[in-house]
Amino acid sequence: MTDIPVVAIMYDFDKTLCTKDMQDYGFIPSLGLTADEFWSTADAYCKNECMDSVLAYLYAMVRLSKDHKIPLLRESLVEKGKDVELFPGVEDWFGRINRFGESHGVAIEHYVISSGLKEIIEGTKISGEFKSIFACEFLYDEKGNAVWPKTAVNYTNKTQFVYRINKGVLDISNDTDLNRSMPDDSKRVPFNNMIYIGDGLSDVPCMKMMKSYGGKAIAVYQKGQKQKVEELLRKDRVDYIYCADYSENLGLDITVKNIIRKMAISDKLYAEYTAQLKEING
Repeated sequence: MTDIPVVAIMYDFDKTLCTKDMQDYGFIPSLGLTADEFWSTADAYCKNECMDSVLAYLYAMVRLSKDHKIPLLRESLVEKGKDVELFPGVEDWFGRINRFGESHGVAIEHYVISSGLKEIIEGTKISGEFKSIFACEFLYDEKGNAVWPKTAVNYTNKTQFVYRINKGVLDISNDTDLNRSMPDDSKRVPFNNMIYIGDGLSDVPCMKMMKSYGGKAIAVYQKGQKQKVEELLRKDRVDYIYCADYSENLGLDITVKNIIRKMAISDKLYAEYTAQLKEING
């Protein structure tokens, strides 16, 4: 454990921090396709070949780029991150929340756990705000062309990254330390110091982890689409639902700050308890 308690806030990306699927902004238009055309192709690969849906869309990116004779280069994907449109308040959210945590004696760390593309996320205005970005990523050949999925993050294996944050094992090639038994009091970020923010069913496994292990789960929705997440609250899959507006003094901002305040107090009380226990035990 660190000397200063850590609170980890984990985010999905598409429709959580940005307004639509990240491929829709720059990548799909560069192929001369509509979003419906691209995603229909990916869905067809998924159904016809019995593929994982995430692997199917990654294959569609490689295949359609090749068919249109457009190199699928890492730098071009990063460049397309500049086109991503963020929800209101997102750009100054991280600094604001970090300062709030610091004022309450905790360090705030931000993480992405997304089935979107790491390369595109790295090109966004907010990429530097995250301690780690866990997302899909391509392997590239000697000419820089994408040839194979290096990392595929689907809806259920998102949970492994929550465990990685919990244990402080952020290198995804390191499964040995991830699977090694570790006492709860030695884990870097306790589950009850975690907040997960997502937008829907693809985030449910991580949200259920938070509900089961003492963290907090928040579902966000776009204006006029509250009904999409109401069922998550009704069925106790999340703790709160809010419009995806990260502006100061609105609902999401207020509740996250209250959660951090409660986590900070709990850490202080635990520290006082352990200090007294240590004193009487000599």
